[in-house]
This record gives sequence, C-alpha cells and structure tokens, in this order.
Amino acid sequence: MNLAVQKYPGATWNFSQPIEDNVGESMTGTKGSLALKVFGDDLTVLEQKGEEVTAVMAAIPGMNDVKLLRDFGQPNLDITVDRAMAARFGINVADVQDAIQTAVGGNAVSQVLIGEQQYDVTVRYQGQYRDTQQAIGNIRLLAPSGERVSLAQLCTVRVKDGAYDIYREGNGRYIAITFNVRDRDLGTTVEDAIKQINDKVKLPRGYHLDWSGEYESEKRAAARLAIIVPITVLMIFIILFIMFQSYKWSLLILVNVGLAPVGGLLALAFTGTYLSVSSGIGMLALFGVSVQTGVIMVEYINQLRARGLNIVDAAVEGAALRLRPIMMTMLVATLGLLPAALSHDIGSDSQRPFAIVIVGGLISDLILAIFLLPTFYAWIARDDDELPVAEAVHEF
Repeated sequence: MNLAVQKYPGATWNFSQPIEDNVGESMTGTKGSLALKVFGDDLTVLEQKGEEVTAVMAAIPGMNDVKLLRDFGQPNLDITVDRAMAARFGINVADVQDAIQTAVGGNAVSQVLIGEQQYDVTVRYQGQYRDTQQAIGNIRLLAPSGERVSLAQLCTVRVKDGAYDIYREGNGRYIAITFNVRDRDLGTTVEDAIKQINDKVKLPRGYHLDWSGEYESEKRAAARLAIIVPITVLMIFIILFIMFQSYKWSLLILVNVGLAPVGGLLALAFTGTYLSVSSGIGMLALFGVSVQTGVIMVEYINQLRARGLNIVDAAVEGAALRLRPIMMTMLVATLGLLPAALSHDIGSDSQRPFAIVIVGGLISDLILAIFLLPTFYAWIARDDDELPVAEAVHEF
C-alpha cells in the first residue's frame, strides 16, 4: 500500500487501525506510537528545525516512515493596515477593521425574537463581493471628506501561508515527527538518533526535544526493572538463607539464577529477536524456575551427604537421580510456551520475546542444573559443612 500511494506527491500517508490510533494518541498525542517533539515558540523556526531533524532521522538505519506533522500549509488572507495612508484619508484604523469585519465576517445589527428564542440579525456582503482577494480589496470605505476609498488603498492585502494546526503540550508549542522502528531494536535506534540529532541539529535557546511513546514507556519500564530486579534477588536470598541456614548454599543457588538468563539471551540472538521489556519480564520468570531447580539439587545432595556419601559421590549421585524431576519441570513449561515462541501471527510481537526467553532459558538451566551446579557444589563443599538431619529411606 505504501508503494502504491507514493506516486501521489504532497501527501503524508499513515497506516494504522482504530485501537492503535487511540493508544498512540494517549501515549504521544499524535497518530503514532513513536514520536519526537520539538518544543519552541516560533512556528516558523519549529518547522525549519523539524525538517532538519526529519532529514537526520530518515538516514538512520532502522528508522522507517519518518514523517513531519507540519503546522503550515493553510492559506490565510493577511490584511495589514497602512497607517500612513489611512491618516492621509483621515480614516481611523478601527474604522478599517470594522469595515473588514462587517463586510467579510458579518456584524450583528439587531435581534429577532421568535417565541422564547433569540437570534442575531447579521449583515455582511454577498458572496461574490467577499470570496476573492480582489473582491475584498475593492471593499469601499467612506472618508470624512466624502471620498470613497477602496480597502486596497488603505491596506496591503495578500495571501500568506499560515498554520492550520498548532500542537501544544505543557503550555508550550511543539511540532511532531512520527516514525516506526523495523529491523532494529527500539532502544539502540532511538539512542543513535539522539546522538546524531545532537551533533547535527543546533536548536536555538529555549527550544528542546522530547521523545515520547513506546521509547518513553521502555525507559520507564527499564527504570522500574532496575529497582525490582535487585529487590527480587535480595528476597530470594533471604528466603534461601532461612531455608538452608547457610550463606554458602544460598549463594550457590543464586549463581544458578544468575546463569539462567544466558540461555534466554542466546535464544534471542539465535531467533533474531531484540531485547525488550517483554523479554526482560521473561528473564524475571526464569528466576523462579532456576531457584526451584537449584533447591531441588542442593537439598538432595545434602541429604545424600547426610546419609554418609562423600562430597564427590553425593554430587554425582544427586545429578543422576534429580535429572528426571528437573527435566519434567522444564518440559512442562517449555512445551507450554513453545507455540507462543514460534508464533508470528498478529498480536504475537509482545508475547513472543517473553516465550523465547523462557524456552531458551529453561533449556540452558537444565544443562546448568545437571552439570555445572553439582560441579560448583563439589568445589565449595567442605567436610565440616553443617548438613540437615538424614531422612529415613524406606525400601519396599
């Protein structure tokens, strides 16, 4: 569709849908989910700087559908009173303005009452005497000397390009540039654009840029995650310490938690999916599964040592015997999320990164839990470790 409509010059095309428009307008105030706003006072300067910014953004890899939402383009009839000429004919500027208002816009000269309803009686010129620039220039005024003077003799009447839309936000004017990001991650693309715009576009004093929309939402989400993730890890550590009564085993399980996202990152790289807020939430979901597998492994190895096995034998035996329950735990979540990870249908853009991270992370976590976790355990374990009371083994 975009290629088909490019043959029509002078038009700006945007493809969207009603729900997306509503969401985009609530986020950016424009018909788009991503927008850059240039704030300032002078509309002419805003238009000029908007064109410069648009040219820079259009050349950045990943930036697509870069469009400047222009303010200008509305023809306005500009009438400027020549005060010297008005004084020469003895006509006040207010009289000139009143004549223009009466002839073109109309003035209420009386009122009509119809029952309880009240209407103004408005007088103005007929259409053929006010619908062109020449006709308005021929409007006559009566000078104190009795001479009839045309409006063109008293004013400069010309058509100028004016603003048909003035966008405002936060008590300030702005001009917006909408864009989309494809074949590149949003954060890196916008940060590249910020750097290039700062280097190539010089804004006057009092003018500034504001990025809004999905990028702004991503920055807010990243700021929240920067707080939530450390708190989550701290809470996990506290719970593990209460359970094991040992810093050593708690930190060992946290190492397993820290290595789990490696598989998710490799899955994102393998599928060509960019790191996003959705994939970040998937990383958090991996924390829970990693803690579960770590607890299963460490607790069972400790039980084997409490029954009399040495460190190495307990680690090897625990890895072999806990393979089945850990694998079943992984398979349930992996098979459940695999359809979402492989989906490319409409609406899958938000759920696919989440599912890809979890599927890839679970596969890597299985390898880590079976091979690396027992190895780390054997490295840090000591014969004088405090172990739990050995559970009774019932044979049938």
